[in-house]
Amino acid sequence: MCIIFFKFDPRPVSKNAYRLILAANRDEFYNRPSKSADFWGSHNEILSGELVTHFLTTGVDSLSYLKKVSAEGHLYNGFNLVAADLSTARGDVICYYGNRGEPEPIVLTPGVYGLSNALLDTPWRKLCFGKKLFQEAVARSQALPKDVLVAQLLDVLSNEEAQLPDPAIEDQGQEYVQPILNKYAAVCVRCPGYGTRTNTIILVDADGHVTFTERSMLDKDPSRWEISTHEFTLQS
Repeated sequence: MCIIFFKFDPRPVSKNAYRLILAANRDEFYNRPSKSADFWGSHNEILSGELVTHFLTTGVDSLSYLKKVSAEGHLYNGFNLVAADLSTARGDVICYYGNRGEPEPIVLTPGVYGLSNALLDTPWRKLCFGKKLFQEAVARSQALPKDVLVAQLLDVLSNEEAQLPDPAIEDQGQEYVQPILNKYAAVCVRCPGYGTRTNTIILVDADGHVTFTERSMLDKDPSRWEISTHEFTLQS
């Protein structure tokens, strides 16, 4: 039950503003093997963890890629994809497709969005609550040192306050989620053996400088974490 919040502003009015601010949690079983995000590719030009390899390794634009995916979307279980072309020279485009929603992908207008285990901006209470916290942090972003902004976004992703009652999440989880509903209904999920095990923060500034911060659980222990940061400039 992962969750993502992001603010998209392709033409920031200030040099201190960000073109993209993204905060995301990855929730899964603690004992599932996984690797931290790292650079890979023929010239170590791609930074990622779980991979959407075709989009990352070809020159196809985000909308064309999602149109190709949507043509086969009915063949798969429910999924969501957000794909972006961030180019200082050509301008920024972010697109979204969910195979349980509209048949065609959409190009997103600038704004703030949230995504969890439903379609984009489906008003689950946990999503609305987390989006509000995210917006409050984003509103302060130009006045904050980058490390402080990252820390505040990590605090948003670590919030364990259950947002109940929420009939939508109860209906989707049915009897499976009932015993642990108060854990699933929080931005940060914390259950025995399952929950939030990675936080990701992505900042892209007006000049195309990227700061990618990943906070990962160590040894299946929710009390032990490590943080790694990668910084680079977008290719034109």
